[in-house]
Amino acid sequence: MPDPNPYPHRIYQEIVDALVSMHQLTDGYTPRHEDRTAMLCVKIAEHLGLPRERIDVLHMAAQVHDIGKASIPLALLNKPGRITDEEYALIKTHVQTGYDILSKIGFPFNLAEIVWCHHEYLDGSGYPRGVRAQSIPLESRILTVCDIVESISAERPYRKSLGMEAALDEIRRLSGTRLDPRVVEACLQVVEQDTAETQSVAA
Repeated sequence: MPDPNPYPHRIYQEIVDALVSMHQLTDGYTPRHEDRTAMLCVKIAEHLGLPRERIDVLHMAAQVHDIGKASIPLALLNKPGRITDEEYALIKTHVQTGYDILSKIGFPFNLAEIVWCHHEYLDGSGYPRGVRAQSIPLESRILTVCDIVESISAERPYRKSLGMEAALDEIRRLSGTRLDPRVVEACLQVVEQDTAETQSVAA
């Protein structure tokens, strides 16, 4: 018998899409970064065999994981070269701001929590709360890995791309200390498969 109350994914996706559209009005880069990160998150979550509902929530969370950067001056977000400790402290506030925004929406799932934890690390060295290990939702651990890979491999407003190999080397280096090794391994396999498929098509 069909579920009389099907999962209302479409409504919540429309809310997320509206937030993304608002952010695009002031920041041309961050929403594109979030979209690319979200696509990689979905591939890794599927590789790990997560249920469809959790994948959908992860995708939405990834689409707005940096929504809190709307409160940071663009001149700072796009600043080339080194930033000061004070500037870095201001940038770090985007996680709490994002959580504060998203937690005001009545999502019936842990979307705000996923965003809140996307800069937390297994060893407790992350921010804003320093939570560790299994206290970090699996979706957040996936988002963290994808955020690092996309940030390093893509061109940023303040620097050129460092390349996919540099990105993969970085997550290998952090695997087991800051990053979930199961997620890192899944990411490596997904990227390898994508690369092979791209090369096959090109040939």
